[in-house]
Amino acid sequence: MREEPNLSPIVQAIALTKQVSTVSDELVILHDINLSVIAGESLAVIGSSGSGKSTLLGLLAGLDVPSSGSVHLAGEDIFSLDEDGRAALRGRLLGFVFQSFQLLPALTALENVMLPLELAGVRDPQHPAMDLLNRVGLGKRLGHYPKQLSGGEQQRVAIARAFVTEPQLVMADEPTGNLDSTTGSQIIDLMFALNQERGATLILVTHDETISNRCERRIRLDSGRSVV
Repeated sequence: MREEPNLSPIVQAIALTKQVSTVSDELVILHDINLSVIAGESLAVIGSSGSGKSTLLGLLAGLDVPSSGSVHLAGEDIFSLDEDGRAALRGRLLGFVFQSFQLLPALTALENVMLPLELAGVRDPQHPAMDLLNRVGLGKRLGHYPKQLSGGEQQRVAIARAFVTEPQLVMADEPTGNLDSTTGSQIIDLMFALNQERGATLILVTHDETISNRCERRIRLDSGRSVV
């Protein structure tokens, strides 16, 4: 008998709301977001600047705390955990690609990619890190520091770092935002190819409709609300 696929969500947000206090008022950044993402799915979060896309991604990853509502990652209520618990859960499940690369400047490309493996206690982090840097076309740049790499090369290192732990879930926040169109297109091709090879779930924040159309599903945010 063929085993039925697991259709339980790897990410689930329930009534997720984020607001901050200003001098004169309460500013609602996200309002009552409900979202469910099945393992293996690719989802684009789209909307104009200031619509709440990056805030949503940060909440889904447990990098920020909501004003109300809940987020479950692989069935775990992440806001029932303390900050260390959320970090440990991210380390087990999640890879993240930032618009601004977020590489450590004092580490080489190889050392940046090795770091999450070292934090996870992998005994031989060098070989998988080298293999993945070769896969993203940086086999000859292993010993270079971020300042010695172009923007596109830095983002390739960041993508290798995100995938090197073989995460179940990859989140990307405007991964081409600091790149020219040609380099950005190459980076997106690489990210989707790696994601398909490794069978991860992908949640991608972008304002680029062309990129979002490559995902299986899209949600649009407008002034912090999910709209059709």
